[in-house]
Amino acid sequence: SAPDRPFGRGTMRPFAWFMFAVITAGAQMSTAAEKFVLKSADIPPNAKIAVKHVYKGFGCEGGNVSPALEWSGAPAGTKSFAITMYDPDAPTGSGWWHWVVFNIPATTTKLEQGAGDAGGARLPPGAVQSRTDFGGPGYGGPCPPQGPSLKKPHRYVFTVYALKVDQLDLNAD
Repeated sequence: SAPDRPFGRGTMRPFAWFMFAVITAGAQMSTAAEKFVLKSADIPPNAKIAVKHVYKGFGCEGGNVSPALEWSGAPAGTKSFAITMYDPDAPTGSGWWHWVVFNIPATTTKLEQGAGDAGGARLPPGAVQSRTDFGGPGYGGPCPPQGPSLKKPHRYVFTVYALKVDQLDLNAD
């Protein structure tokens, strides 16, 4: 069985204003970002990710259950949210995208544990999970390669983006 996977230093970082559709003034972004906070009861900052959140496959034997996430202090004018989970330490040259969710209603301030199920039944209405580097939609937990290529613990960066649009005109691919 796979051991707990390291969460890494500084990976539960504050939210940032998403600049996909609208670029805001730097001072406004700085002020908003200071109050926009992400928390997880399942993954404390600088802790290891529990086996229940580790991927099941590619030699890993976790439960592949997405962690609970909760955020507060979204900037004024937020119309929707997007969430990503990214491993910048994956030996791909470009990291590894573990989870991508968008079109989360602005009234949503948390996702329960397991909301990243591939079917999306536990996500808020209208939310879309996009294809990840695992090849399909839904949460794919940590599963760094074993052996000599694993030189240091991998960091898993969860980010919630506050969007100034009701929805992104994208499909699950």
